[in-house]
Amino acid sequence: MTNLRTLLAALCLCAVGLLPVPSFAATELVLWHAYRAEEKAALEKVVAEYNKANEAKGVKVTTLAVPYDAYADKISATVPRGKGPDLFIFAQDRLGGWIEAGNTVEPIDFFLDDATKKRFIPTTMDAMVYRGTTYGLPLNYKVITLIYNKKLVPTPPKTSGEMVTMAKKLSDAKAGRFGLAYAYGDFYYHAAVMNGFGGGVFDAKTTPTMNSPANVKSVEQVLKWKKDGILPAEPSSALITSLFNEGKAAMVFSGPWFVGEVAKGVDYGFARLPTLDENKGAPMKPWMTVEGVYVAAPSKNKEAAYDFAKFLTDVGAGKTLALEGRQSPANNAVYADPKVTADPLLKAMKDQVDVAIPMPNVPEMSMVWTPATSAMNSVLKNTATPKAALDVAQKSVAKDVAGLRTKK
Repeated sequence: MTNLRTLLAALCLCAVGLLPVPSFAATELVLWHAYRAEEKAALEKVVAEYNKANEAKGVKVTTLAVPYDAYADKISATVPRGKGPDLFIFAQDRLGGWIEAGNTVEPIDFFLDDATKKRFIPTTMDAMVYRGTTYGLPLNYKVITLIYNKKLVPTPPKTSGEMVTMAKKLSDAKAGRFGLAYAYGDFYYHAAVMNGFGGGVFDAKTTPTMNSPANVKSVEQVLKWKKDGILPAEPSSALITSLFNEGKAAMVFSGPWFVGEVAKGVDYGFARLPTLDENKGAPMKPWMTVEGVYVAAPSKNKEAAYDFAKFLTDVGAGKTLALEGRQSPANNAVYADPKVTADPLLKAMKDQVDVAIPMPNVPEMSMVWTPATSAMNSVLKNTATPKAALDVAQKSVAKDVAGLRTKK
């Protein structure tokens, strides 16, 4: 009873200003990301705006830029042990693996409402879903598109037939000139053609489909373009950049990362990847990587963390990330801003994403890359037919997937 009287007396004194009002501990959220340069500056500006708006609530977000090469491993090693951040930003391709590992990513369906879901380009929201549960809010996305030299290509091709006809006129292998240059031996880049033919690496049950008829046709198509002489024999990223900057590559399939490598004197433009005459005019469908904002499962401030994730993926923040960070926000309303659509890169990304497919976010995806790359190399070096090379890849991926499921 004495303790109760003492507490009531203290509260009365606080009310009349004779004692200071007790202060409660502030909530500090830690956000990990891997941004650099203008992307980092734009993110930090948005964080500063959030901190200012929430100062009275005692909520503050601090950021940590983690080197990209070590980022995924750092998340895997520290977050499940409760030693990591409250939130982190990363592409969806590792999402399934982290969820299966446990105690890494918090499901957010409890917080998520329909209004928030409807903010986003639908496929970017799909990329945040794993086995029917939502685990993040989409922030930005990246896709490949057609980048062309305006001096050599006044009007970009809309179909593969137009592209080949144009590229043949612009190609001279002996002189080191090519109508088209892209990393077609890299399975990530090849996916645009594969998906355009209706192929894919897994079926709905995540059973590997590496040697499906559609996949075989897509590799046969790329092999034909190579034989037509419109593609360099062994393209590397350095070679492709060099050819484009020297005016020896008229068209390139690449993404926003390529833009920073283009020489200042090159006048270039963007266009959607051509449709495939070889598959009834179906569009090429590149894989889309979506950077999500995830609440760390061990965070002690999940509600506050989700509140910040909503702020970061809202239209105001999206405009800052787009205009100052040159990123492509997943929030659809950002593209209603004429300043955003006036940026050729941002407009091109939005045009292309409408036909893009989210890269699979299942753990099994990590088992695809090496066999797929080996298959592409075998075909392009003429040591195996597309069917034979993909049969080998199918066996390898199926074996690894079966081994993964045995361990579960």
